[in-house]
Amino acid sequence: MSLVTPRAVVAALSLLVLTAADLPAQSTTPKTAYNTTRGVALDGSDVVAYFTEGRPVKGSPSFTHTWEQATWRFASAGHRDAFAAAPEKYAPQFGGFCAYGVSRGYAVDIDPNAWTIVDGRLYLNYSKSVQRTWDKDRATYIQKADANWPAIAAQQAGKE
Repeated sequence: MSLVTPRAVVAALSLLVLTAADLPAQSTTPKTAYNTTRGVALDGSDVVAYFTEGRPVKGSPSFTHTWEQATWRFASAGHRDAFAAAPEKYAPQFGGFCAYGVSRGYAVDIDPNAWTIVDGRLYLNYSKSVQRTWDKDRATYIQKADANWPAIAAQQAGKE
């Protein structure tokens, strides 16, 4: 018959706690909160089309990819596959919320027709008139939005 001493129990529990502390956290929280309607990113706009066709194109429910807890729709299998291979390359900045709004400290929905690609990154705006304001000083608005985005993203993630 073997006896388990209190000292052995404390040692085993200490080892268990130390081992658990070294394990990576398993999280289902996305890196960023994307602008979604019923789980569909950007109301179904094909984000790859902005880069390949130079215009917004509505995506199809037939061509989807799930990334960052959002469903992304595409106009073709080729666009879906391009996004799946490099989502960070195509995903809009600031979670697909209006870049100007984020620069002002809040998340605002977008008009898919109010968009710009700057330095290989997709930025969306609330409307064409807001985009005209944003276009007047993009660099400053991007800098302000970059500073504001972490807090806004955390707030948006909390709404899910």
